[in-house]
Amino acid sequence: MRQDAPWCPSNIEFIRRINGLDSIEDVHRIVFDASYLVLGLGDVYLGAPVATPVDPRHRLVTTKYNPARTWTPENAVGIGGAYLCVYGMEGPGGYQFVGRTIQMWNRWRATADFSKPWLLRFFDQIRFDPVSEDELLRLREQFPLGRYKLKIEETTFSLRDYNNFLRDNAPSIAAFKEKQQDAFDAERDRWEAAGQADYANDAGIAAADADTELDLPPNGRAIATHLADNVWKVPVRPGDEVATSDLLVIVESMKMEFSVEAPCAGKVLQVFCREGSQVSAGQDLVVMETTQ
Repeated sequence: MRQDAPWCPSNIEFIRRINGLDSIEDVHRIVFDASYLVLGLGDVYLGAPVATPVDPRHRLVTTKYNPARTWTPENAVGIGGAYLCVYGMEGPGGYQFVGRTIQMWNRWRATADFSKPWLLRFFDQIRFDPVSEDELLRLREQFPLGRYKLKIEETTFSLRDYNNFLRDNAPSIAAFKEKQQDAFDAERDRWEAAGQADYANDAGIAAADADTELDLPPNGRAIATHLADNVWKVPVRPGDEVATSDLLVIVESMKMEFSVEAPCAGKVLQVFCREGSQVSAGQDLVVMETTQ
């Protein structure tokens, strides 16, 4: 989607750098040491957990992809902001990858771990163990069938004990957060210096913005978008004849597609956007000559 993005070619290296860690191994250590508290389900799709580490010193922070990915593999594990998510199915996404794991969703079979289609509950805690690629493939084949049993331990989360933990470890938590914030600010400064802080696809910025006054021909009509985001598809070209409700442009916003349709029959005269370009709310995308 964007080959010059700061997180290319390695999400893990980007996470190391923006958190001020000394090595890739430090990223691995923190991910595997952390206990992620599930605060919500369905963050993207199908019971996907949104979770954050209980220990603030394990809260790696990242920025999200800009633009978002069009494809994310099933059961990918990503971090966005200070939150972790496990993608329950293939789809778009913006969290920085840290790995892959077993299924979060199983709609076809009830097993010891899947009494419901979703695996996790609010306030569950997630721990990860490193495995080889071959082992992960084996587990992902067996787990939905009930042939692999998770290691599950019952525990109690005490707010009183947690507040005592935060107080007792306040100096080291503050030192970690200060170093992390300094690294985050330095990363953002590098983006500013490189002109990457406010990314836009220069190959396809729309020619007419929301404040442009168009000189419309007789029977001309400008068709605008109500959303600010990316142009996904432009199936029409100047000279095309369209009928009422024919598709003119597809705009992608918040991982969903929205159609901009012809309000009446007519002919396309001008197209002010191209696939991959960014548009603002109220921006004119197409000018039609109406026949109604």
